[in-house]
Amino acid sequence: MHTRTPAASSFPAPDAPVGEAPSDHFRRSLSLLDLTMIGFGSIFGSGWLFAASNVSAIAGPASVVSWGVGGLAVLLLGLVFCELGAALPHAGGAVRYPAYSHGPLLGFLMGLITVIAFSSLISIEIVAARQYAGAWIPGLTRNAAGDPTWAGWLVQLAVLAGLLRLNLAPVRTFALFNNIVTLFKFCVPLLVIVVLLGHMDAGAFTRHGFAPAGGAGIEAAISTGGIIFAYLGLTPIIAVASEVRDPQRTIPLALTASVLMATAVYVLLQVAFVGSVPDRLLAGGWAGIAHILALPFHDIAMTVGAVWLATLVVADAIVSPAGTGNIYMGASPRIIYGWARGGTFPALFARVDRGSGVPRPALYLTFVMAVFWTLPFPSWQALIGVVSSALMMSYAFAPIAAAALRRTAPDLPRPFRLSRMAVMGPLSFIVASLIVYWSGWQTVSWLLTLQLVLGIGFLAWWGAARRPGHRGQVRHTGWVLVYFAGMVVLSGVGSFGGSGILPHPLDDAAVGLFALAIYLWAERSGSPAFMEQASR
Repeated sequence: MHTRTPAASSFPAPDAPVGEAPSDHFRRSLSLLDLTMIGFGSIFGSGWLFAASNVSAIAGPASVVSWGVGGLAVLLLGLVFCELGAALPHAGGAVRYPAYSHGPLLGFLMGLITVIAFSSLISIEIVAARQYAGAWIPGLTRNAAGDPTWAGWLVQLAVLAGLLRLNLAPVRTFALFNNIVTLFKFCVPLLVIVVLLGHMDAGAFTRHGFAPAGGAGIEAAISTGGIIFAYLGLTPIIAVASEVRDPQRTIPLALTASVLMATAVYVLLQVAFVGSVPDRLLAGGWAGIAHILALPFHDIAMTVGAVWLATLVVADAIVSPAGTGNIYMGASPRIIYGWARGGTFPALFARVDRGSGVPRPALYLTFVMAVFWTLPFPSWQALIGVVSSALMMSYAFAPIAAAALRRTAPDLPRPFRLSRMAVMGPLSFIVASLIVYWSGWQTVSWLLTLQLVLGIGFLAWWGAARRPGHRGQVRHTGWVLVYFAGMVVLSGVGSFGGSGILPHPLDDAAVGLFALAIYLWAERSGSPAFMEQASR
């Protein structure tokens, strides 16, 4: 039986006013090229510079498979985002879609985790750029760990201030700058691939074992080797959806193109790296290669005598992270804006400047948070793993939102409709859940327990304040609390840093079955009332 839902015209138009906030003034000026460059540029930051040796140390030559699996996982999630982004091209959409389907609890959790991850990603990239610049400019780094001197920290602050100034301009200026930087970022890896493939030794793929750590190593490399961190670039495309020309066509094409391009380049880079590592460096096997080649492609270029290429890699190591930091400096305010539009963050941050079309209060908050994350936290490297898993967790809820909205809003116009959602939806959620699980007990226990506590606290506050829809929140979002608790338990008894009661690959199977059960529960837990509230 077909359930009657509001007509298409009653669904929220892109960024209508909220409460007393002034009308939105986003400018639809981004082309397909601009959006593709934003996606590809956000994927290609500091990740490609470090990850090759890290994933090789974990998975050996089978790391090539890890890159392929990671790219496939991100593409699956990207296809789901295509449907949502084309149907609802709203600024900060990644944190708004779960709220449209399941209500404010999911909107709050997605907003919090995504804003923290995005703002810290800006700092991670700028810190990486400063570390590489220290190779040419003495006095920026004070020790082998790469910690900044006062001069180095002031350089980071100056770069962040420059990015703030750039993002205060209309989005078209930001896009032009990004297109130029991304072109350079694309050319250097291609040169690395061409040169190193010319020195490739095919025997390197089998001489010390193709997969020395087996299937578990291939899986662990995806979460902890830097692969998912390198691939995290989908959300910036969705974040600027309100500023895209012809979003129903442009968003799906840009998402798909940027992921496919990045996957192809990453796989070729890994093939070139594995095949060009001198055998004398592998006396102890692949496990120690990350300590021998700290800057993989620079060091390999030097061993093959391509000094000019090593110089280009260092230059790219400065430009690439700074360019990616700029993209997240532009995307984060849109995420904050979307969070505020959902009603679970102060309405001040839903204001958009009439002249430039920039959400200025959200941009200033992004700058302050980015500066904060440059402070010398002792667990900075661990933060990268947590940020990667946190963003993958926020991506994981996209297929649930898409499936639930098909039930609660079947009349919503969907210019791009993902075929076989009954298979693609649960498959993408299972894959995302496995990637989070593979990040290990130390990360999962901290990240998901925090999410569970915050979720329960939000429900208590929302109910005590008698906010709209508070009576039905447990019914519509209880599954997410069970999901967090279940993933913590499975991680604790699993083989990725847990007790090992569930050996590999039984633990993978258990996580997959649990994720499937949660997905089937969650897709039936949405309510059309949340979309109707958003349209008012």
